[in-house]
Amino acid sequence: MKLMGIADEASPSIDGQIRATKELGWKWIEARFAKIDGFEKGPVHDIPDEAFDIMVNKLEDAQIGVYALGSTICNWAKTIDTPWDVTIREIDRSIPRMQRLGAKFVRIMSFKPADEAHKTPDIVFERLREVTRRFLDVGLQPVHENCMNHGGMSWQHGVELLEKVPGLKWVFDTANPIFNADRSKPQPWPKQDPWEYWQNVKEHTAHIHIKDCVWVDEKNDADYTFPGEGHGRVRDILEDAFVNGYDAGISIEPHMAVVFHDADSNANEEDMFNNYVEYGRKLETLIQGIRNHSTNKP
Repeated sequence: MKLMGIADEASPSIDGQIRATKELGWKWIEARFAKIDGFEKGPVHDIPDEAFDIMVNKLEDAQIGVYALGSTICNWAKTIDTPWDVTIREIDRSIPRMQRLGAKFVRIMSFKPADEAHKTPDIVFERLREVTRRFLDVGLQPVHENCMNHGGMSWQHGVELLEKVPGLKWVFDTANPIFNADRSKPQPWPKQDPWEYWQNVKEHTAHIHIKDCVWVDEKNDADYTFPGEGHGRVRDILEDAFVNGYDAGISIEPHMAVVFHDADSNANEEDMFNNYVEYGRKLETLIQGIRNHSTNKP
């Protein structure tokens, strides 16, 4: 098992991301966005070559590895109408950077669905097959996240994606089902059940995102919590994963000090750093509790 975090939740700067990782005593990060002095913040696969070189050198000097690339490939900011060459260029930039970083996993998605959609168009499967093939051909593993995308519309949609895209694996996010509609059911769509979703994709899961929250009907939004304190069934899911031999990556994605996809979400870097470190330590405590409980079972 390798503990890490989506490090831009600790700080936009690579220096802050390294500082938080070392504070936790961890050896890995999931690299999504980074800010390098003298350059604009951006996705790791999109920052200028000079900025990427600086990032690589800083990580090497700190002896911090990149376990996974949190790419924007086919994410919730794109639809099936987004020009396909946008995705191809992202793949072409991601592959050599992953190879240089030594990252073996790349987080991808499956495009934002139309507001009333409840079926995945065939073109999504076609495009995800090409994305997956391009990475697998060079020995890199794409993992799809259940999020605001076609594969995240329900566990049934996720399983259909896995069945129709050979070689694709899953990154399971514990909190995303809480605020995503279950589009496998009649309208008005209820929210999804994290445990139910996990049970149906766990055999395909190669990476886990730890996030937790409670849904608040009054504001039609989620309140994010520390792991195990919300409705994400974090403890149950991790315990089930460990019982079934899970020994891969686990990334924290707090969303408490700043919500990545919320343009109105702002936080100062010290708050982000402190929350990220506290979140990581609470996850370590939760995992230790699971281990102790397992050891003490008759």
